[in-house]
Amino acid sequence: MDKNRRNFLKTAGLLTLGAAIAPRDLLATVGNGKQGSNAFSLPASKKTHSKGQMKLRFYAYPLQLTHVFTVATFSRKETPDVQVEIEYDGVTGYGEASMPPYLGESIDSVMTFLRKVNLAQFSDPFQLEDILAYVDGIDENNTAAKASLDIALHDLVGKLLDAPWYKIWGLDALKAPSTTYTIGIDTGEVMKQKTIEVAGRFNILKVKVGTARDKEMIQSIRQVTNLPLAVDANQGWKDKYQALDMCHWLKEQGVVMVEQPMPKEQLDDIAWVTQQSPLPIFADESIKRLKDVHKIAGAFTGINIKLMKCTGMREAWKMVTLARALDLKVMLGCMTETSCGISAAAQLSPIVDFADLDGNLLISNDLFKGVTVQKGRLTLSQLPGVGVVKR
Repeated sequence: MDKNRRNFLKTAGLLTLGAAIAPRDLLATVGNGKQGSNAFSLPASKKTHSKGQMKLRFYAYPLQLTHVFTVATFSRKETPDVQVEIEYDGVTGYGEASMPPYLGESIDSVMTFLRKVNLAQFSDPFQLEDILAYVDGIDENNTAAKASLDIALHDLVGKLLDAPWYKIWGLDALKAPSTTYTIGIDTGEVMKQKTIEVAGRFNILKVKVGTARDKEMIQSIRQVTNLPLAVDANQGWKDKYQALDMCHWLKEQGVVMVEQPMPKEQLDDIAWVTQQSPLPIFADESIKRLKDVHKIAGAFTGINIKLMKCTGMREAWKMVTLARALDLKVMLGCMTETSCGISAAAQLSPIVDFADLDGNLLISNDLFKGVTVQKGRLTLSQLPGVGVVKR
């Protein structure tokens, strides 16, 4: 292991504990418009609720992709998905579990997990830390299943507070960044056509690479647009010298960042590339949850946080806080999701460097209306909770 990276990781480990607990202290007061209060208070009209029980409902809802979606390791036309609803005092919070094949979850596994959940033991949905700690402890892994409950609970609590979560967190919606739009691996002509269809609506595009045709694909896109590009190799480059050469070439092509250039097992090779790359290098497959952040610090420039991998909004907020303490850049990513999952992630978007929240734009059967893209930028809904309504 590189000496500089060893020293950095020692320092990073010391910072982990303090950074992980910071989100509790960052909550803003809701209802009086003040930020930085030490107390989290409810609006007067929302302070009391009847002692009802939370009711959990869920059902399968496979997502249909508009186009076949291809990355370095697989192709698909559909993504398994489970929709979740939690009702309390006549108010319903929505969540979802989206499961592309590489996550190792399925509709059956998510439903099996959800059947084990007993929310009736909690009388107050505002006990998010206790409830979600209980959910996390039911079984190992199952991160998308856990995220579905986390999102639904956040949506429910936000609705009971009558505020969207970006306001509860004290964030400015106007600082939400542009989102990338993803162009999957295909023939040069198809990629050009896809680019032409969307280039006028976005300020930055994301191109899937990691094949022997990477340069050809980038050049095809460059024939029809000069927009900045992000690239995601999905672990497709195996040799560190090849990866570094590609980073230098991509820089000349107007690429602004590279995501997961090499297999997650080759962490030292990735660190070597990152130290010499003219472009920032972001971790995706190399990171899932909060405990992984300090492990990859020093090997990457930044991290990609996905709700379906980190168990939801609660942990994502903590990951952002820790990443900033470790001087890492942050991007928000997604799976193929409805506007429910995308809008939940978008609540965090005002405090990140890059956003790749286009999963709802890639499907033809979205159940919700929520965050939109206007002139390429994420535009957060004013609706409470995660900011969605069911169609």
